[in-house]
Amino acid sequence: MPDSIFSVAQETVVITGVSGQLGSQYASAFLKGNARVVGLDLTASPCVAALASQFEGRFAFCSCDVTQAGSLQNALLMTRQLFGAPTVLINNAAIDSPPNAPIEETGPFEEYPDASWDRIMDVNVKGVYLASKVFGAAMAAHRRGSIVNVSSIYGVVSPDQSIYEYRRQRGEVFYKPAAYAVSKSALLNLTRYLAVYWAKSGVRVNTLVLAGVENSQDPEFMKAYCARIPIGRMAAKDEYCGAVLFLASQASTYMTGAQLTMDGGWTAI
Repeated sequence: MPDSIFSVAQETVVITGVSGQLGSQYASAFLKGNARVVGLDLTASPCVAALASQFEGRFAFCSCDVTQAGSLQNALLMTRQLFGAPTVLINNAAIDSPPNAPIEETGPFEEYPDASWDRIMDVNVKGVYLASKVFGAAMAAHRRGSIVNVSSIYGVVSPDQSIYEYRRQRGEVFYKPAAYAVSKSALLNLTRYLAVYWAKSGVRVNTLVLAGVENSQDPEFMKAYCARIPIGRMAAKDEYCGAVLFLASQASTYMTGAQLTMDGGWTAI
């Protein structure tokens, strides 16, 4: 199969959450493939600043709040002015309660703060809804585009609370909260809805389901997590780039409304 069908050289790519660990990897992969990229985030990370220097003329950072439609409209305007109509949207921006989150966020479900629930839903669901609405509409108007909604294994199956048993054995009250899992589950059906809605408009919409990424986590957590996953390790930070490039390229033109899972076998059990 010719390499040209995997090319992203003609694409204008918008990536939300570009300052995050995976967002910057996606941006780098597209730029190395000669795409034009606009990265959206609240602030630019050092990795993003490095990309702007290395790929001057093909990469632009835009300070943007994905929970605000006006902010996204400004980002669309900037994209059009710099690179023309967007053709790819990677809905990557998301937040979670990290392992070192305040105790009220990682305690029993019955005591989970409503404000924390609202904050995660605002970014992880409303942010994807609004970004899709703004950039997807622009793609539909040009009858060409690909949207990739980045979900998680915890959007497909429940978090495995046994992974955190080592913390409870230390006397901590710790549970992986529900909000992140629910937010990532919502993306699965938003993907299906938009895929059907824009099917005749040349816009494809797919979900990428990911497992955890190694990032200097607590060794006890790593031991418990890797024992649970069939492949025996967490993903390297660049291992998801191929899937994102595939979903953005002509290699996946007959794929829409689908769920592409890269999880080291987590959901196979």
